[in-house]
Amino acid sequence: MPEIKVKGMSCSHCAAAVTKALESLPGISAVQVDLSSGTVSYQSAPPIAAEELARIIKAAGYEVVAG
Repeated sequence: MPEIKVKGMSCSHCAAAVTKALESLPGISAVQVDLSSGTVSYQSAPPIAAEELARIIKAAGYEVVAG
């Protein structure tokens, strides 16, 4: 599963907000948030562009960390 690092998540509400934002994109499923590491993994079919992921996460109030 692809994994991205997200800055600004600190609680279960944050995890739910990021999950909901990503699941709003067509083809995204099985979103898993790990608050301790700040990572989010997901499945997508077809693949989603990194720019689109960053845009939707930023709209939810968080930031993708380039890595």
